[in-house]
Amino acid sequence: MHPLPPLLHNHPERIADEVRTTAERLRASYERVVIGYADCGTYGALDAVCADLGIERLPGLHCYDLYAGSERLERIFDEQPGTYVLTDFLARSFARTVLQELGLDRYPELRDTYFGHYTRVVWLAQQPDDELRGLAEQAAASIGLPLTVVETGDVGLDRALADLVGERAG
Repeated sequence: MHPLPPLLHNHPERIADEVRTTAERLRASYERVVIGYADCGTYGALDAVCADLGIERLPGLHCYDLYAGSERLERIFDEQPGTYVLTDFLARSFARTVLQELGLDRYPELRDTYFGHYTRVVWLAQQPDDELRGLAEQAAASIGLPLTVVETGDVGLDRALADLVGERAG
């Protein structure tokens, strides 16, 4: 596994180029390279890289599909379109990846600019515990939104990764 910088998710227009560079570098050392990203806001640019290089990626529009399932996630958005989604990673890193990166730690008045049209936060809890729940609550409170917890586990991601690397157990 060769991770890419997580802050790429704040700049999805950079993901495809970064994946291309990394995949091309890794192909020299590995028989097979697969991409552990869903589309993640690249609007098909990642698929173009995968097609060009003849490699596969995780399915879905974003990791939220992998955790909650695309149909369940669609229901979440249909019932309340102004939903902001957290994963365990995002709950843990919210202060850095959202508040600091968007400047809300320095300019809290930007809250409405970024989050004024959101109505709630949904935490797709993969491995919920008291610490993560507290961090998810703190993240939601920091942007002035109520928190809804949807326990998902890692089953969808595990299944998609196993399918991607061809190691699904019978």
